[in-house]
Amino acid sequence: MHLHVEPHNGTLVVAVEGRIDGTNALDFHGAVSDSLGDDAGPLLIDFENLSYISSAGLRVVLSLAKTLQQRAGRIAVCSLSGMIAQIFQTSGFDQIIATHASREDALRNLSG
Repeated sequence: MHLHVEPHNGTLVVAVEGRIDGTNALDFHGAVSDSLGDDAGPLLIDFENLSYISSAGLRVVLSLAKTLQQRAGRIAVCSLSGMIAQIFQTSGFDQIIATHASREDALRNLSG
């Protein structure tokens, strides 16, 4: 797993490449949490280059969403590939966390 973190007009964008699974889910959580600090978001996780996410990875995404919700922040994910999109739909995460087809759509939504 490789992360690229960058601010974009007040939104923290985290682009994930590779896999999020039981071996690195805690590293993913720690890196995103550290990047957020005490900020209330918004947070956009870009999964365009994510090839796999396990249940451990999904738990981290849910944990980040709950943390931001407690801070009155917002979270969204974007650019889910076919397999990742299917996992989000099957697990119901697409009903909990805003999903967008592209980074541009997500940033427009989070800023508005």
